[in-house]
Parts: sequence; C-alpha cells; structure tokens
Amino acid sequence: MEIERKFLFQEGDFDYTSYPYHEIEQGYLSTDPVVRIRKQDDEYYLTYKGKGSMVREEYDLPLKKDSYLHLLEKADGNIIRKKRYLIPIYDDLTVELDIFEGKLSGLCLAEVEFKNTDDANDFIKPKWLGKDVTYDHEYHNSYLSTLERRPNV
Repeated sequence: MEIERKFLFQEGDFDYTSYPYHEIEQGYLSTDPVVRIRKQDDEYYLTYKGKGSMVREEYDLPLKKDSYLHLLEKADGNIIRKKRYLIPIYDDLTVELDIFEGKLSGLCLAEVEFKNTDDANDFIKPKWLGKDVTYDHEYHNSYLSTLERRPNV
C-alpha cells in the first residue's frame, strides 16, 4: 500500500542541489490500470498501481536490464526522465523532489510517503513546498506521460 501526498515546487524556493538523488527513466505499458516500468540508477522494476490518489495499492517486481529495454519499446506515450532528490525533513519523513527533464522540463513535483493515513492527513508541509496536488490526477506521472508538454504551473 502506498500512502503519499504530492505538492508543486518552484525552483528557487529551496536549494535542493546538495542532496542525494536518483536518475529515473520510466514508461507506461498501461495507464488504466497503471503498469509502469522504471529504471532507477542501475535498478529496474515493473510496477502495478491501483486506483486512488493519496492511498492506493502498489506492487514492485524486479526486472533485468534486457527485460526493461524490451518493454521500454512497448511503452505508450512519453518516456519520463527526472532526477529525484531525497530531502529528509522532520519525523523521519523524506521529501522526494522530482525535477523533470525533456518535454516536462520545468515541472517540479514533491512527494512525501507516510506509514498511515492519519500521519498523511496531519502532515504540515515545509514552507518551501507549494500547492497540494495530491487529488489532482493531472499530476500523476501516468497522466503526464500522455502530454505533449508540461502542464502550466
């Protein structure tokens, strides 16, 4: 089960560049249901995500590089490329800040994952995080993969 909140972020509101990051490339084999393949640094995954916004099922299965590359050719829409910065905040929480590249360049989204819905609902965001877009499907990566350009933020 994945429990997360999602926020917009404006570059310049916080200096994230000194934090560790992952290089991510991902494509979608299906957006309903969501079936995603992802390369994160040198690891590869196939992920199924259930319906929902803040709370939804999520299952990751490891892939070999050859399988990932084979499936990548079958992905629909745009291949998403981004750097995900890992920024620790209070209560052992981490902001995963995604800085998108390519067609989505200029889009910056932040996610925070929680252990339970009470913690998610009680979360007070740091001042440098922007508007809460948790319930806006237009900021799901699966939807973003279908766009010709980044959404206006």
